[in-house]
Amino acid sequence: MAFRGKEMMKKVLKNVGEKNLAPGLKESLKKCIPDSKVVMGRAKRGLYAGRHIQFGNRVSEDGGNKSRRTWKPNVQEKRLFSYVLDRHIRVKVTTHALRCIDKAGGIDEYLLKTPYHKMDTEMGLYWKSRIEKMYEELGKREVVFFSPEDEARFEQRFKDLKVAERTARRDARRQMSGWSDKQKQIEEGQVKDQLTDEEAAPEQWAANS
Repeated sequence: MAFRGKEMMKKVLKNVGEKNLAPGLKESLKKCIPDSKVVMGRAKRGLYAGRHIQFGNRVSEDGGNKSRRTWKPNVQEKRLFSYVLDRHIRVKVTTHALRCIDKAGGIDEYLLKTPYHKMDTEMGLYWKSRIEKMYEELGKREVVFFSPEDEARFEQRFKDLKVAERTARRDARRQMSGWSDKQKQIEEGQVKDQLTDEEAAPEQWAANS
């Protein structure tokens, strides 16, 4: 456990070099980097939304004796879908962070709406910077709209593909259950019945005449 803001500031200065920083940039970095209280080391690997380890006293019912104890947040491992990345993100989140994500409308909106100084974990800062960069790239792309004829053609192809998939699944199920052999036997039986009827027809005509 450590003071997360001081630790992150030390890492930034170590990687970049304090001499390479422009004047006034160090103070602006301190405003962006969270200056949070004592947190757990595992908070680096998840979204905790300000919920970290807390300290207090356990008070006995008989004599009121106090003993030190800690409260750890309720952390869950979830798969959250990102529309920008078009895939699921497996991340450890607190129940409070889940409520914040639901209120924001998704993991992308939560990362975009939450300012940097409130994103108090290294993983949150990483995903926030990555989502912002991808949103910026999406904004520069040109949007192309299809004509009504192309949309109708795409829809018809999609329907044909669905029909072909249903037919393939039905044939596979029939083959697994042996229905294809039964169907062949039924068809062969119907053909034999038709042949016997055709063979018996001239005899019936001769008898009637």
